[in-house]
Amino acid sequence: MANAASGMAVNDECKLKFLELKAKRQYRYIIYKIEEAKKEVLVEKTGEPTTSYDDFAADLPPNECRYAVFDYDFFSEENVPKSKIFFIAWSPDTSRIRSKMLYASSKDRFRRELDGIQIELQATDPSEMSLEVINGRVA
Repeated sequence: MANAASGMAVNDECKLKFLELKAKRQYRYIIYKIEEAKKEVLVEKTGEPTTSYDDFAADLPPNECRYAVFDYDFFSEENVPKSKIFFIAWSPDTSRIRSKMLYASSKDRFRRELDGIQIELQATDPSEMSLEVINGRVA
């Protein structure tokens, strides 16, 4: 199924890996990449359940757009362990304009394919998705 706005299809592996993250907690994060030649969103990388947020942030390319999902564990004010699934649209200022437009026009449809996203962030530099920002969104 292609996206009318950008013509991007979503590879079945994208949804499968997301379900494994959401239901089985097999991954801490998933990074998705648009393969322009194939006109398709693909899984680029997954992170083991033990990887940290810093590891995840370091895996995002500094000059290229990506979509990412991160399963964030935290404690509520009552000290109860909880988790929220973040969708992050990573679009650094230094990436190509065509790439930014492609990711922006495909984002809503791709995000709808991943049922269970609780919080969405847009980030153009690492400070916009820092742990302080993440903690502020779950509070």
